[in-house]
Amino acid sequence: MEASTHVLVVDDDQEIRRLLGRYLQGQGFRVSLANNGREAEERLASNRIDIVVLDLMLPDVSGLDLCRDLRGRSSVPIILLTALKEDVDRIIGLEVGADDYLGKPFNPRELLARIRAVLRRTAVREAPAAPARQSFRFAGFTAISATRLVHDPAGAEVALTGAEFDLLVAFLERPGRMLSRDQLLDITQGRSPGAFDRSIDVLVSRLRRKLGDAGQFKILKTLRNGGYQLAVPVELVDGPDGPAEVS
Repeated sequence: MEASTHVLVVDDDQEIRRLLGRYLQGQGFRVSLANNGREAEERLASNRIDIVVLDLMLPDVSGLDLCRDLRGRSSVPIILLTALKEDVDRIIGLEVGADDYLGKPFNPRELLARIRAVLRRTAVREAPAAPARQSFRFAGFTAISATRLVHDPAGAEVALTGAEFDLLVAFLERPGRMLSRDQLLDITQGRSPGAFDRSIDVLVSRLRRKLGDAGQFKILKTLRNGGYQLAVPVELVDGPDGPAEVS
């Protein structure tokens, strides 16, 4: 996968850019570098970028604004680099569509692991469709695993990020079960939470809003001292064999 994967690193710190460029190239990635938002836009316009590593603090534009703008027109995965004390910015970054974040200072090996994890999740979009149980039906919505698309009861597409879709599928595959934040983080991202990791809470909030469940909690319930639960019936659609009720 790495040999054809193109990573864009956007950071105004020259030493960090050079370090990450050399390290990721040594791991087999193709790497482009940018030291500000303008250069990042130029690289994105002239190259097929597979994943963006984006620092929040840029000299000419907010990394959050760049993340928001990019997410509005592209599904390219984004990993944010943040200072350890910028917890609020990390949360906002997830809210505007980032797929993951990493606090500075960090070990390049950890960034490599995050990149590979995000790429594994997004690679499912290009994988061949399974012969059965390709879709889930719930509360009038349809989630299609093969294309990673969700349609609302009226048939309109619900725009979800890769991380939001993965979280939704985690619930759809386990309807009615209480899932803790730690379990959800492990299922969707394959990692353990940090002491103040709120990424699952942010993703659940975003998912509720996009499903029209914000403030209602009819689809996704919060369980006291526990976690979250998908509280509606789910159908697995098996194609020619018809739907099978699972909850």
